[in-house]
Amino acid sequence: MNISISPQPVVSLIAGILIFVFPKLLNYIVAIYLIIIGILGLIR
Repeated sequence: MNISISPQPVVSLIAGILIFVFPKLLNYIVAIYLIIIGILGLIR
């Protein structure tokens, strides 16, 4: 049984937790998230 986890929900979950714990990191988290999504979009 092969379980594949798509990276976008995992990144979203981690970003949400970090923003909840460290609200001042919001700008950095959003920037990193957008960069990662952009890179994944270009790779696919």
